[in-house]
Amino acid sequence: MSESLALDVERIRREARQTMAAGPVTSGQGMDTERLISVLNDVVSAEVVGWLRDTRHAVATKGIDHPAVSARLSTHADGEMRHAVKLAERIVELGGRPNFDPATLAQRRQTDYSVPDSAELRVMLEESLEATRIVISAQQEIVRWLGDRDPDSRRLIESVLADEERNADALTSLLAV
Repeated sequence: MSESLALDVERIRREARQTMAAGPVTSGQGMDTERLISVLNDVVSAEVVGWLRDTRHAVATKGIDHPAVSARLSTHADGEMRHAVKLAERIVELGGRPNFDPATLAQRRQTDYSVPDSAELRVMLEESLEATRIVISAQQEIVRWLGDRDPDSRRLIESVLADEERNADALTSLLAV
């Protein structure tokens, strides 16, 4: 037999009123908001670098399958930029300032940005896949670190992570051809 749920709406209302001024993450959740903003800004940099990489690869692809691969990489790039914007919006919600500064982007990114010596499609796809797998691992760690302390940021990272996993699957499929 399942236990019935009885909500104490008055208590919930009181608690909500007490924490309204605290913003989207309250101190009771045990989250260091400044550290969270820094972590989210690092993820923004990874997404911007991903956008740069995928855009560069999309326009530089050559070979018989290049139109289809270029379109797929362009779609990935568009997703990376949407992620960066959503993350920046969350940073603002938390009272922080999104950091898109190109001067510090290289120090804050999770993946390398390099232009392969070869214009060979396979090399570009492998580079994109490697970077995507690094981002996936980093975001999985961030999700674990967030836990229940900031469910909104965790859900955002989880949605970005899901997109990154789909991108990795698509890149793996392209490499299998």
